[in-house]
Amino acid sequence: MSYTSEVYVAPSGDDAAAGTFQHPFATVDRAQRAAREMPGEVIVHLRAGVYPGPWVFTEEDAKTTYQAYGYGTADQEEVVVGGGRAITGWHQKDGMWVAEVGALDTRHLTVDGRRVERAGIDGIPGNVSENPKGYVTDATLDWRTGVEFVYRGAYPWTEARCAVEAVDGGTITMKQPAFGWAHDLYNSSWDGQTSSGPGLPARAENDPSFLREPGTFALDRSRPGHHVLHYLPRPGEHPTTTRVVAPERETLLSITGAQQISFRGLTFADTTWLRPATDRGFLHFHGSGYHNGGRIDTVVVVEGQSWLTVTGEPETVPASATLVDSSAIRFEGCRFTRLGATALGVTGGADVVVRGCDFDTLAAGALTLTDTHRALVEDNVVRRVGLDHSGSPGISVQDTVECTLAHNLVEDVPHCGIVAGPAKSTRILRNHVTGAMGVLADGGGIYIAGPQGTSHDDGARVHGNVITDTRTPYNFALYTDYGAAWVTVTDNVVRRADNTAVLHVTPPLDNVVYRGNVWDADPVGSDAVPDTVTYEDNTTLTDASALDAAESRTQAGPRRT
Repeated sequence: MSYTSEVYVAPSGDDAAAGTFQHPFATVDRAQRAAREMPGEVIVHLRAGVYPGPWVFTEEDAKTTYQAYGYGTADQEEVVVGGGRAITGWHQKDGMWVAEVGALDTRHLTVDGRRVERAGIDGIPGNVSENPKGYVTDATLDWRTGVEFVYRGAYPWTEARCAVEAVDGGTITMKQPAFGWAHDLYNSSWDGQTSSGPGLPARAENDPSFLREPGTFALDRSRPGHHVLHYLPRPGEHPTTTRVVAPERETLLSITGAQQISFRGLTFADTTWLRPATDRGFLHFHGSGYHNGGRIDTVVVVEGQSWLTVTGEPETVPASATLVDSSAIRFEGCRFTRLGATALGVTGGADVVVRGCDFDTLAAGALTLTDTHRALVEDNVVRRVGLDHSGSPGISVQDTVECTLAHNLVEDVPHCGIVAGPAKSTRILRNHVTGAMGVLADGGGIYIAGPQGTSHDDGARVHGNVITDTRTPYNFALYTDYGAAWVTVTDNVVRRADNTAVLHVTPPLDNVVYRGNVWDADPVGSDAVPDTVTYEDNTTLTDASALDAAESRTQAGPRRT
């Protein structure tokens, strides 16, 4: 790309300066205003440092690249778009660090560039019973304001969060309407076994009394406007030399209606997401979707035997970087890390490119694409995601047209690696998905659900992928599920999964082709293939060297030099 204008920004600059290399601006906002007034294509060079978000772009913005100074060279500088506040003024008490933080509210913390976990314990102590308002235990609890319960497995693929309103001895009152919604949402019957509501929590988080593991924290909100942060340090950490950052923003980048904007070599880091701690909670349903009140539907799986209730109006976990109705937006060589929800969310628009980026240490998923056209996601690395919201897939597409996911590495994810809901002309090509399904069950390394087009010409193509080490005891590494239609699955390699694939699902598959795949075990149902499935020329191998050779031939995974 040839640029007609160049602008420079540095934290030590001056917004009253000229924005040149010798006299840079101080803020991205000033550079943005300058770029709007310049003809042709503009490149904004960002010198090393932390730039606070959110950056906001609208239809006034076009033909501009924001990049780390020296991008693509050995001298590339480190540029961070950050959402955190440095915590100082610590005092030590009983081995903990304690700091008054005013009205600061966060569910996350970073210590010397490393995400640290909230302190937690397993479940509720004592003998516990449930009631419409919460729980009663025979244990005496001295918990402060801010405790949050984690509910894992109301359905095998779900993990919800609801906040505690108050604790009085052994009486726990839950915040509403979230707790009531949870009883509306999670109801099912499987083979005569009926369940109702979220049940008992698997984990309780965020009370100073839970601080037993070094490198964990809790935020006491007992006094509004006078919150107190507690941190149990690791060996070698010191309050005067250790840098502690509390994320206080939920969004770092917001783009609406813009065109032809690129970001290169930037790091987006340190956000939070406060929704789960509110009275509406986080009632996870599936993937990146959650319940926010409204209609509840009943889905019959097997007539007279199995059914479950689901949200009829799901919402999507928000992203720290959001694109809405924008076109030709590009991210190249960027990193998304220590973020409190999804990293990057694209809704509407067209021709978005995400190439050569790293996504790691995320509370939810890496990337969600919804209702967009012709997006290209390639040569990215996605690892260690879904740390707070275990149902989150690594990469997800829904209601998209002609989107391509190619040569990505997705590893160490708690549920599905790559998900394609109802869409058209999706291409999932030569990705390597490894270590999926690490926490929740009933999913896969690559998961396809619903209609994917109207014919094989505009349907989904899943080709040349490698899926290894799909971990939980109930999974299908290559999973065409829930009425998947017009899907062609060819030349993939599957190893070390509970199940390689499944051909019988409800609602049934329609016009699905499995051809030329290599795996180390036969798919479920391959001995009685449904009439609506084509199953041919697939190979089951048990020899490790032969499987290694098949895996190598795919050339799956990122093509980085």
